[in-house]
Amino acid sequence: MDRLIGIEEFVAVVDAGSFSAAADKLHLSRSAVGKTIARLEERLGTRLCQRTTRSFKLTDDGHTFYEHCRSILMTVEAAENAITSGKDIISGRLRLSLPVLFGRRCVAPVLFDLARQYPLLRFEVSFTDRPVDLVAEGYDLVVRNAGLPDTTNLAARRIARQRMTVCASPSYLEKHGTPETIEDIASHQAILYGQDGNIRSWLFPNKRRGFDSAKTVSRVIFDDLETVADAAASGMGVAWLPCWLIRNQVESGTLKRLLPDVEQMIFDTHAVWPKQPYMPGRIRVLIDALAAWLPGMTGADREVK
Repeated sequence: MDRLIGIEEFVAVVDAGSFSAAADKLHLSRSAVGKTIARLEERLGTRLCQRTTRSFKLTDDGHTFYEHCRSILMTVEAAENAITSGKDIISGRLRLSLPVLFGRRCVAPVLFDLARQYPLLRFEVSFTDRPVDLVAEGYDLVVRNAGLPDTTNLAARRIARQRMTVCASPSYLEKHGTPETIEDIASHQAILYGQDGNIRSWLFPNKRRGFDSAKTVSRVIFDDLETVADAAASGMGVAWLPCWLIRNQVESGTLKRLLPDVEQMIFDTHAVWPKQPYMPGRIRVLIDALAAWLPGMTGADREVK
């Protein structure tokens, strides 16, 4: 059993990103955590991390050891949960990564409800639109829109669907006319969404089971979908947005949905988590809650009228 000594502290340091942050979470002094890691390195005969007073970086051996240690701790925790699951004890930390806007608008309300139901649950949530390495960065679960990572180390479940639609403000349409076909979009000012130089293409399913991409002409590109919606509502041009995001504007008349006779693209949203022999109860509860509530929030199975 001595071989397990230091593993929890080591994983905590990696997850927290520093010795001091890990010490705070473990309710230990920084020096105690540092000495524990030093003894672990001495026993293993290798350096697990390069550290100074201001930086912390895993070595190659450290990365390998971390992945195995985290798997060990998750297995132990899952075994404990398997014993206590019949007692309705849902507790512990959930470290999540969510898309910024979708996470705030759709996922966060589900987390609020779970926090009220299970007072022993602790959430650590990161909102980011960049792809994250779920295992290397120590996340319990991430929510992904559209594409899934290609790996055998992860499990996934579809939790929602997002229908896209082309829209514009009545003032813009009165001045520039209304596009009737996908080809008509090229003659209008488009408001585009993009990040790091990658512009999201406007896709539409076709009868060949493939996709048609609309040609777009634009003067503005935003890396925030909410800003794209605001720009469209202000009359700057046409936009391609998720229905759940613009539902209120459509209902109030601020935005009008276009191309009603064109089939709209639908993207799947998945919960993704590391594969493990036993799923901790708190992860299972979270996934079930997301799958139960998100379809009603995104409304992809019904048209925006």
